[in-house]
Order: sequence, then structure tokens, then C-alpha cells
Amino acid sequence: MSHKEDLALMAHLSRRAGFGASKEELERWVAQGYEATVEELVDPPEDRPAGKSALLLRYEPGVLLPGGQPFVGVFTWLFNMITTQRPLEEKMALFWHQVFATGNSKVDNCDQMLEQIIMLRGHGMGNYRDLLVEVAKNPAMIYWLDNNENHRDAVNENWGRELLELFSMGVSNYTEVDVREVSRAFTGWTIQPKLPRRPYGRFPWRFEYIPEDHDAAEKTFMGQTGCFDGEDVIDIIVQQPATSRFICRHLYNFFVADEVQVPAWTIEPARDEAALEIMINSFEESGYEVKAVLRTIFNSDFFKNARYARIKSPLEVVAGTLKLVGALQSPEPTMRSLGPESSYMGQSLLDPPSVEGWQTGPEWINSGSLLARVNFVADRVADTSLPGIKGIINRFKEEGVLTPDQLIDASLDAMGFLEISKETHDQLLEHAWSDGSLDWSDEAAAGTRVGEMLALIGATTEYQFG
Repeated sequence: MSHKEDLALMAHLSRRAGFGASKEELERWVAQGYEATVEELVDPPEDRPAGKSALLLRYEPGVLLPGGQPFVGVFTWLFNMITTQRPLEEKMALFWHQVFATGNSKVDNCDQMLEQIIMLRGHGMGNYRDLLVEVAKNPAMIYWLDNNENHRDAVNENWGRELLELFSMGVSNYTEVDVREVSRAFTGWTIQPKLPRRPYGRFPWRFEYIPEDHDAAEKTFMGQTGCFDGEDVIDIIVQQPATSRFICRHLYNFFVADEVQVPAWTIEPARDEAALEIMINSFEESGYEVKAVLRTIFNSDFFKNARYARIKSPLEVVAGTLKLVGALQSPEPTMRSLGPESSYMGQSLLDPPSVEGWQTGPEWINSGSLLARVNFVADRVADTSLPGIKGIINRFKEEGVLTPDQLIDASLDAMGFLEISKETHDQLLEHAWSDGSLDWSDEAAAGTRVGEMLALIGATTEYQFG
């Protein structure tokens, strides 16, 4: 491959395994090689910081305990996404937030929601069995799916059902008896303290196991019989072939290419059955290690050939664009206004619409959300005062970008080494020729033209796709 093709492949990797990367970062990655870069993303050095949370806290003390302010909770996580030096770790937290969908609409406690994200960040790239145990003990999840109301003498099946249906095996791979037995196994798994919201306000929750409230009697689950508790049934769940397939299909949908929506998985075949089998084999042979599957995905030909095969989620549009323009590298007065931006596009972070999470792929796009996406990108990349855009303009000047053709090619590279269709290229070229060549003697005017071209590219299918 040519050097430019190498950069394009690395840009593809940076979008899927993170939220994009600067040209300088891409050049460093190309120099060290593709497989070495994958390994750096999958297993980053311990001294790499996971965002600038401490700096944010200094300027915004309210982010420590946002309480009932969801947008504060959102921009706290968004700030981490943009500033982290462990991008895949943060991307996996977002992935699991989609799978283990927990909503502040019911939890009504952003402190606990952010604690859940911290848990997903810490365990999301480890062993899937261990992650399921952590999720089952997470106070926000316990409250969200009513396991605090699950008692030995009054079984609540909400958590047990969703554990099987949406968090592991998928529908049609278990029976109603299995749901009941799983729910019995998780009796006694609850939260403390159980104080009323008023007049005390929000309070920190913690996991508590109450032995006397646990149903310790014999249970039969997936053909196995014993006095199972929650960890026992999780051990059985992860060993089911349906679980490996379900989780790997989620990973394919998130990192590789858009699949049909989850409810259709029982009747619609996988988009790429061969790729899915490779992922499943890696997952099972490693003992259900998430990192092993991620290595397999990113080093595969099916991943490398899947450019523009999935539509970016609203959060990916917001975080990727802010990273591109160099915004929010340190706390800014405008941070609070950024919290709801992805909501305008159809993705309210920390508050998915249901336990099923968000509908993805083409479901992200309608007339309203598309306009919000395009306008968000255009407003930022056309702002020549932002440090990232200033850097792009200075680089164009140093490289001697003059003609409309050069302007388009350089702008496509700046937006992530995008490869657009001939029809789109011709339309951009027609627009660029209407103003002729760039005149760097008037830097302000030349910079404005660069910003306009970046904004037009931000509206293309290629930029809006991952």
C-alpha cells in the first residue's frame, strides 16, 4: 500500500476503535505498524491516562456528584472520550452501555450512572464472565431492573429475564422456567441504603447480599441442577453457544458493519456469517476474553474492508468532531451546552430509551436527526478560531494548497483520509472552482474557504458513516 493508503486504513481504525485521531497520531501509528497499533489500543500502557477527569473536577466541582443533572453527567463522560489516551477502553464502555442499557429516566441518579460507566471502563475489556458478575452487582442495574425487589418469597423476574434475553443469550434460547430459576438464583442481591428520595435527596448506593433473603433451594437451569446462586448461573450462561454468538454479533454490529436490529436476529442471518464464526472461535478459545475478540476483529480483512459500512452513532459524531477541531481539550465555559447535543440527534447518553438500548444503523437517520448532525459538524469545522481548524489551515498554507483540486484532496485527508464517490467529488469540485484558487495573501479569506470545504465534506455520507 502507498503511504496515503496506510494513513486511510489507520484513520478507519481510529474511528472504529476510538473517536478519530490527528494526522500526527496517524503518522506515528503508520510508522510503528498496523498490528503494533492494534496491540497498543487493545492493551495500552498502564501509565496512559484515561482522560482528564481531575482537571475537569477542578473547574467543575459539580461533576463529582452531578445528582439529578443529566447533562452534567453527559459532558463529564464526553470530556473523558475526547481527552483519553486509552480510546478503545472508552469506546468499549460506550459499547457496553448500549448492550447493558441502563437509563437515568428511572435511576434518576447520575452519580450512580457514572459509577456504572467507571465499572464498564474498568471491566469492559476483560473477561466477559467477570463483567457479567460486576453488572449483576452494579447498584444502578439492580435498581433499573428491580432486583432490589427480588426476594426469596416474592420473586421478581425482570433482571433474570433481561440477563438472558438482552445481555447474554438472546430470545428463543431459553425457557420461561429458565427465567424463573435464574431469578431465584439472584434473590438476596440488592442495594443499600434503602432511604426514600425525599427529604434526604440522592444518596450513594452500594451492593449488598442478604443471605436470609436468598433462595438457596435446588434449581434446574439449562438442563443443569444444583443449589445455584447468581455466579453459578452466570457460569452456565457464558458456556452456552448462543451467548458467544449473541455477544459477537453485537461486537460485529458496533465495530464492523451495521446489522439488522437485535429483535430480528432470530429470523435474519448474520451479515457476514464467516466473520462471525471467526469471532466466536476467538471468544470461546480464549475463555471469553473480550480483548482476544477485539484483536481478531481489528486485524481481520473483514474489518479492514468494512470502511463506511456502518453509520456513526450521534455520540460518535459529536465526540469525533470535537476531537477533530481541538475543542474540549481542557474545561471550557461551553461544556454544559454540549451535554444535550447527541440527544438532538437521537441518542441521549446515560438514558437509552429502554432496556433494549438504541436502534442503530439506518435508525439513527431521519430528516430531523440528519439536519442536526450536519449542522453540528458544519458549525465546528467552519469555525476557524478553533485550534484544530487553525492547525489544518496552517498546514494547508505550508503545503502550498492552491488549486480547487488540491483544496478538496487536502480537506478529505484532514477530515480522516476519506474516500468519497466520484459524484460527490465532482460536486465539491464544481463548488470549489466557483471561487477559483486560494489566495494566501489574504489568510482570513483563504481560511474561510478551507472551513467551508470542511463543512461540505462533513455533510457527506463518508463522514457521517464510521
